[in-house]
Amino acid sequence: MSKTQDLLIEIGTEELPPKALKGLRDAFADGVVKGLADAGLGPVDHVAYAAPRRLAVWVRGLPPGQADQAMERRGPALAAAFDRDGNPTRAAQGFAASCGVAVGDLERLETDKGAWLVHRHLEPGRDTVALVPAIVEAALSALPIPKRMRWGDGDAEFVRPVHWVVMLFGTEVIQASILGIPAGRETRGHRFHHPAALSLSAPSDYASLLETQGWVKVDFEARRAAIRGQVETAAAALGGRAVIEADLLDEVTALVEWPVAVVGHFEARFLDVPQEALISTMQDNQKYFPVVDGEGRLMPHFITISNVDSRQPERVREGNERVIRPRFADAEFFWNQDRRRPLESHLEALKTVVFQHKLGSLYDKTQRVARLAGLLAQAVGADAAQARRAALLSKCDLQTLMVFEFTELQGTMGRYYAAHDGEPEAVAAALEQQYLPRHAGDALPTGPVGRVLALADRLDTLVGIFAIGQKPTGAKDPFGLRRAALGVLRILVELELPLDLETLLQQAATGYEGRVPAAPAVPQVLEYVMERLRAYYLDRGIRPEVFEAVLAVRPTRPLDFDRRVRAVEHFLGLPEAEALAAAHKRIHNILRKVEGGLPDRVETALLTEPVEQDLHRHLEGLREAVAAHLDAGEYTEGLTRLAALRGPVDAFFDQVMVMVEDPALRDNRVALLNRLAGLFLRVADLSRLP
Repeated sequence: MSKTQDLLIEIGTEELPPKALKGLRDAFADGVVKGLADAGLGPVDHVAYAAPRRLAVWVRGLPPGQADQAMERRGPALAAAFDRDGNPTRAAQGFAASCGVAVGDLERLETDKGAWLVHRHLEPGRDTVALVPAIVEAALSALPIPKRMRWGDGDAEFVRPVHWVVMLFGTEVIQASILGIPAGRETRGHRFHHPAALSLSAPSDYASLLETQGWVKVDFEARRAAIRGQVETAAAALGGRAVIEADLLDEVTALVEWPVAVVGHFEARFLDVPQEALISTMQDNQKYFPVVDGEGRLMPHFITISNVDSRQPERVREGNERVIRPRFADAEFFWNQDRRRPLESHLEALKTVVFQHKLGSLYDKTQRVARLAGLLAQAVGADAAQARRAALLSKCDLQTLMVFEFTELQGTMGRYYAAHDGEPEAVAAALEQQYLPRHAGDALPTGPVGRVLALADRLDTLVGIFAIGQKPTGAKDPFGLRRAALGVLRILVELELPLDLETLLQQAATGYEGRVPAAPAVPQVLEYVMERLRAYYLDRGIRPEVFEAVLAVRPTRPLDFDRRVRAVEHFLGLPEAEALAAAHKRIHNILRKVEGGLPDRVETALLTEPVEQDLHRHLEGLREAVAAHLDAGEYTEGLTRLAALRGPVDAFFDQVMVMVEDPALRDNRVALLNRLAGLFLRVADLSRLP
């Protein structure tokens, strides 16, 4: 077969959705590569490209076609293929005709199960150029596009109208029509700098030709790095540091083909407005990069990325400054207006805001949370009065002008307005910290009052929503219960709060008395929240078997659960672990077969074998010290001490029959094993370990 060649596919479109661009790029490239592999043309090396008006993939070293395949088709059994005189039957004739050959050209296949007619032939492989169009169409059809659109008078559907298609194999165009557009070798440059067509000689020319002549940096990662570098350089020239959020950087990268950083400025008077509001409108509305000083304070500058290299950059700067000014003026107005009345004055208005129609208003929720926060504060040593005060104010900022306009500032503006009203610092900080963590990996509340409020709010939501039978499904979680559950677990575990989750849920359920019967939902909520720990530990590299071993003994304090998990992980690293886990599994199986109650009293006079006497002696010698460790929650130390039992346990199972006919002897040995298992079960069910 002749040597390999490169393949280039480019789909040229109207501007693609910026937040979806990376996903579309990866899905398209993966679809093409998988299609090639499924056709017997892979595996291959490839590079994926994406810019606002194009998706492309360059496949390197693709063979010119499929390899020929030896095909074998089995026909009728010989007994049915020929009559007594050796003449072909209709079955044989029909099979030969379907294969396009004479009966005499068929071969015979002999097996230990009989003999059949068989047709063998060499199926020529198809050319790559004949296979690629269908592969591309399939990859485009499989893209994660929630809603496709049509354009013109054709039937083609895509996320945006398609204007050109490039399909080159080596130096030749693959003759095909994709989404109603004939494929060719002509790409397009920048919409303004080079709108004319650019002719591609070979796939390897693609990225360099677009950059050197077409004013398009088509490589997403390279374009992203260029933007970051320009923004950081511009910020440094201003004596500051750019705030570069990863998601915003990706979105801006998806908006431009030829990035050019432009520095803008705004009036210093706007810095009197909370900087979170200014940063929010710069990032979310205008896609600007804010600039802060060494202390993290906002400076009166921003950096935007233009998609043109303008001859008059000052006009671009002025335009962006003109756009941001009225938005800042609005934020300034909201800030001044909101401070004219105390935050607490909004509490009454929360009676008109529905939390959930069966669970009442946000006012009702704040009353429940305030009560629960007072109880939690006592348990963790926080100021109960401050916790209740923070809970009452916790949703008041939702009624302010600023949060109505900038919903993402809920909590943050509550902190500012509470501080302005003279509320205690811990109360003001808690209003913002109640929403932490907002997502996986986010920071946790730092203050005791903030931790209490964050827990109380989530616990109230979890219990209430479960109580009305609206627990989340695989597709729907409108109240964010998964996030709430993980937030509760992270706060309890990572902030080392030794609280019993079942007790917390029962306390939360009490707040719903007279409205909905919440107490029966507590076991479901407890199971749901503890199950969220599975994903929590998997993300941290903890083996599923370790999680299952701890879950089996049903600890209800997440911090205690975490200490057990760490102890079992440590135990598995000991040389004695494998043998003891196997022994524990054997003990578990023995005890499971015992009918009636398990005996736990060991009669030393009935210990007849030296090895069982030795096991009992070692067990009793360790019991007190191990129990002390376990009582103190020192599970790692406890399991490490128990690892010393490996030798006596191995010897016991090697030389002793437990289920003997003598009932007294049998019960005594079962009691010995039950006491041994009981110590391990105070940490985890080791029988679940591999």
